[in-house]
Amino acid sequence: QVQVVESGGGLVQPGGSLRLSCAASGSIFSVSTMGWFRQAPGKERELVAIISNDGKTTYADFVKGRFTISRDNAKNTVFLQMNILKPDDTAVYYCHVQAKERPILGFMAYWGKGTLVTVSS
Repeated sequence: QVQVVESGGGLVQPGGSLRLSCAASGSIFSVSTMGWFRQAPGKERELVAIISNDGKTTYADFVKGRFTISRDNAKNTVFLQMNILKPDDTAVYYCHVQAKERPILGFMAYWGKGTLVTVSS
């Protein structure tokens, strides 16, 4: 069983910063892509940023230049440094992990329960 747990959400003023963390644990043979998605009230879940196991990153246009994704492969952990936060960034942020529990199996998608980020004055 693979577990994905996020942390770091909270209330922050516009222009402020937050750092989200996500750790994958359990029966993990290997981890591929890790990333962050978010879902705001009344909207569909959308991709925020992803990072491959060799460090290649992809960002949504609305966060490029403000957010930075990174990872610690030894700890199966991914981070999202969020700067210059705007009210539109308010959402539940979900961690996404592609991992396999057995070498013969393909990669599967695992999701965290989400952490709430609220940007408001």
